[in-house]
Amino acid sequence: MGLRINDTAPDFTAETTHGTVHFHDWLGDSWGVLVSHPKNFTPVCTTELGTMAGLAGEFEKRNVKLIGISVDPVTDHDRWKADIRTATGFDVDYPLIGDRDLKVAKLYDMLPAEAGESSEGRTPADNATVRSVYVIGPDKKIKLVLTYPMTTGRNFDEILRAIDSIQLTAKHQVATPANWKQGEDVIITAAVSNEDAIKRFGSYDTILPYLRKTKQPTA
Repeated sequence: MGLRINDTAPDFTAETTHGTVHFHDWLGDSWGVLVSHPKNFTPVCTTELGTMAGLAGEFEKRNVKLIGISVDPVTDHDRWKADIRTATGFDVDYPLIGDRDLKVAKLYDMLPAEAGESSEGRTPADNATVRSVYVIGPDKKIKLVLTYPMTTGRNFDEILRAIDSIQLTAKHQVATPANWKQGEDVIITAAVSNEDAIKRFGSYDTILPYLRKTKQPTA
C-alpha cells in the first residue's frame, strides 16, 4: 500500500552531504519538503535542485526545511553539486541523501521491494518512479504528494503555493479554491455555521449554499 495524505512520514537514518541524518529528529518542529531523484547527473534533476536552492529563502520564510534524495552515493552528490552550480548559478546548501542501498526509496514506496539492494548498475529508467515530492508537517504527517515523470521538471512555485494553502488551512477553518494565491479570497468550510462565519470573518459572500467566500484571514 502506498503512502497517503495524513500517513506518518516514515522515519529513517541516512547518510547525506551534511552527515548522518535521523529524519524525524532533523525535521524537529519544522515543516519539510523531501524531493526525490532517480539518478545523479541527469539534466532535469540538475535544474530542479538548483531551482530549489535558489528558492531556499522562500521556504525558510515558511519554516520549511529542504532535503533531497537520489539513489546514488553521497560522494557522487558532492560532484553533482558542482554541476548544479554551473548549470543554475545556485549552491545546494540543503542536505542530499545518498540512497545507494535503495532503502529510503523503498520505504517511501517509490521502488518495489524486489528492486535490489544497490544503486550500482541501475539506470535512470530503472528508477523512474523515484520522482516524488513530499510535503511533511511538524506533526510528521504527509500533507501533499506530487509525482512527476522524468521528462517534466517540477514547478516549485506551485509547491510554495500549495504550502501556503496547507499552512493557512491548518490554522483556520477555510479552504482555498482553484488557482488560489496568497492574499486572495478563501472558502469557508462546511464545519463553520453562517453565524460563526460572521463572528470569525466579519463578512462573507454566498456563491452557492455550500460555497461561501471571504477574505483571507491574516491573524
